[in-house]
Amino acid sequence: MENEVTIKSLTIENATLKAELSEVKQKLNWLMEQLSSNRRKLYGQSSEKSVYDSQAVQLTLSFPDIEPDTEIVTIGQRSDTSSETQPITATKPKKRAEMSTRLPASLPIETVECALPDDEQECTVCGQPLHAIGKELARRELKIIPAKAVVVEYWRNAYACRNCEQTAAKVPVVKAPLPPQVIKGSMCAPETVAHIVVQKCVMGSPLYRQEQDWRHNGIPIARQTMANWLIKTSEDYFEPIYDELHRRLLFNKCLHSDDTVFQVLREPGKPAQSYSRMWLYRTSIDAKHPIVLYDYQPDKKQERPREFLKGFSGYLLTDGYAAYHNLPGEIIVVGCFSHVRSRFSDALKCLQESEQPGSLALIGKGYCDHIFDIERDIKDKSFDERFEIRNQKAAPLLDEFHAWLESVNQYASTKSKLGSAVNYALNQWKYLIRYLLDGRIECSNNRAERSVKPFVINRKNFLFATSVAGARAAAVLHSMTETAKESGLNPFKYLTYVLRSAMAGKIREDAELLGKLLPENAPVYCRAID
Repeated sequence: MENEVTIKSLTIENATLKAELSEVKQKLNWLMEQLSSNRRKLYGQSSEKSVYDSQAVQLTLSFPDIEPDTEIVTIGQRSDTSSETQPITATKPKKRAEMSTRLPASLPIETVECALPDDEQECTVCGQPLHAIGKELARRELKIIPAKAVVVEYWRNAYACRNCEQTAAKVPVVKAPLPPQVIKGSMCAPETVAHIVVQKCVMGSPLYRQEQDWRHNGIPIARQTMANWLIKTSEDYFEPIYDELHRRLLFNKCLHSDDTVFQVLREPGKPAQSYSRMWLYRTSIDAKHPIVLYDYQPDKKQERPREFLKGFSGYLLTDGYAAYHNLPGEIIVVGCFSHVRSRFSDALKCLQESEQPGSLALIGKGYCDHIFDIERDIKDKSFDERFEIRNQKAAPLLDEFHAWLESVNQYASTKSKLGSAVNYALNQWKYLIRYLLDGRIECSNNRAERSVKPFVINRKNFLFATSVAGARAAAVLHSMTETAKESGLNPFKYLTYVLRSAMAGKIREDAELLGKLLPENAPVYCRAID
């Protein structure tokens, strides 16, 4: 009897120790994944391309039951049908064209003629004088002339009446009118404001660096002065265009959205260390005229996209943020397969190189890659053709992918990178498959990711906005420059054109002038040189 009790207690103790050991192994695996992930973020490449992508085999649309220890042969697995190494043919890269032949023809040309000195113009054979028989273009150089500042003086002519000078007690004096100023009482010209905006919003040079650059050239313009210029011109000239672009944005059928953090030091009711948000909304591939708008808000509440998109009816491509999932019913939220692929790619990179071939992470990434392959093949098709091909090719693939996710989810640890990727895909599934509803919808939100990136890069330089007015101006000015770039315009020329044209009239009250200043109506000289 005593032996039976001892055996029973030892069995219970053994089971307890096994459970504890399993838990410790899970924690250890999780910690190793975190360590590998952090190392990769610090030192590794950010590309999601895998060395096994080119060796992926074609998916079959039959789906087998998958067990943890079952050998899996599907997307992303190395093919073992042949053990012979295929010969690699090295191809010599084509020689790039000379840079001088790719310069725009509109650049002015400065000619330098190279001639023999007079005392050397003698024949080395007979000593008789030489004469020119022709010349050839030997080389071309690109000479950069730094931007120069010019002081523009406005002299006003004054007029008086000769007759009144002789007969009247008081002589009337008439002065010629002055052209309007961008900012009344300021010394800034439209070109000056446009230059500062482009340096800050396009080239990522914060105002304190521009202040140093001005000072090195002997021009003492303080950063506070430049900030005031940007805020004032944004409110008076660019905000009306921004509001009109916002109105037109809502008439599109497909939009993209994203957001990023932004620090504002003097925001009412918030400490300086807290973060606000810079939301981004932009048109999709179906838009006739591209529009990219930033929207500064003090927080990331779900009311922010609801307010900005009021009146919009159509498809909105976003990431998995829950705030987008409570929008009105006329807004159909579509998920992003790039975010799904990114999570499987992270899980793949956390594995040892020997563990990657045939792994579940590689298979999940392979499904996503196959979806993007289909999209790449139909990118030049009409929207109706895209819709038909997607439902023929992508729909069966998505059904198989979903079944695979459900199977893997039964045993994948939610704390692992793989489990996190599978959970994310399943939670977002009803939004992800909505891109099949219309040929105008894209399968990823990469378009918004690319548009928010310029602001993120610039933010690393200027770090924060001092005031709410400065944050709003940053949103408006980045919207103007990014929309100009998307429209094929030179941002400096376009902003100068807007300021020059709007100085003479009240842009908010003049609908004709406002329409004239939109990016799609900009004159030809504002176009960027390809």
